[in-house]
Amino acid sequence: MKNISQVTTDKKDKSDALLKVKDVSLSFIQYTSGLRQTELKVISNLSMEAYSGEILAVVGSSGSGKSLLAHAILGILPSNAQLSGGMEYNGYDLNRKKKEELRGKEIVLIPQSTKYLDPLMRISSQVIGNTDGKNAESRKNLQRDIFKKYDLKPEVEGMFPHELSGGMTRRVLVSTAVMESSKIVIADEPTPGLDEKNLNETLSYFKNMAKKGYAVILITHDIEAALKISDKIAIFYAGTILEIAKSGDFAGEGEKLRHPYTRALWNALPQNKFHAIKGHHPMQDEVLEGCFFYKRCSTGNENCSKCTPKLKIFNGGMVRCNNAA
Repeated sequence: MKNISQVTTDKKDKSDALLKVKDVSLSFIQYTSGLRQTELKVISNLSMEAYSGEILAVVGSSGSGKSLLAHAILGILPSNAQLSGGMEYNGYDLNRKKKEELRGKEIVLIPQSTKYLDPLMRISSQVIGNTDGKNAESRKNLQRDIFKKYDLKPEVEGMFPHELSGGMTRRVLVSTAVMESSKIVIADEPTPGLDEKNLNETLSYFKNMAKKGYAVILITHDIEAALKISDKIAIFYAGTILEIAKSGDFAGEGEKLRHPYTRALWNALPQNKFHAIKGHHPMQDEVLEGCFFYKRCSTGNENCSKCTPKLKIFNGGMVRCNNAA
């Protein structure tokens, strides 16, 4: 069985993966009545890779823990988080110290919420960031060039976050990412609530980033939006990735897709069969054994209830399924 580091793409050799996430698990220590300590596991043995010049969409239901993956990569988890597994950036171990060095510089986050903007600071100051005086003028000029590119008028510089419209806020958040010499951009749910025009505009920003050589990780629950621009789709379910497929594999009735859940997700879209499947997404405190999708799978067997599958190469993609062979 091969592991994820042995996967190649049409564009790059495996050694060119800018970011490697390998068997990462994340849990939180909680205390219940009687000061009893419990462990809440939110990510389990998750593996994926991000390549320069590509968009990888991590697609999963809202509230499933996808944003915690972004926080784990950036090193901004709360103190009660327990993180295991490995990460590599550009061939080097992405440890806590390295995350702090790269965060906001080479690895940047475009958050989903305006709460990441300081409500008491003017927009220009937030986008430019700290300067040492020597480069203040050059960064100011760069900020103005970026605002012009994203159709943000000069008066936006002096505004406060509460004065921005939703579309303006998203463009400001994108501006903060391209101000730096970023190599990896993580966009966390950047499209909810957008009309078709603003949705396509926002997606075009990420497409242009990939064309310029950024590795873009798009975290979203909107598979249709992801398919518009992504090179690959990673299907997130119950705190792990069940399949990594090329966007072109999402076609017809899902014949090229490898996992039953991915096919069910594709065929549940209104323009396809619009078929629902039985069961529900596992709760975060639910103890899971064997295949996480077993209880909802129409092709599962007794082995699936006991044996936890690993992510492996299958038919030109990656899949976590005992029956893929």
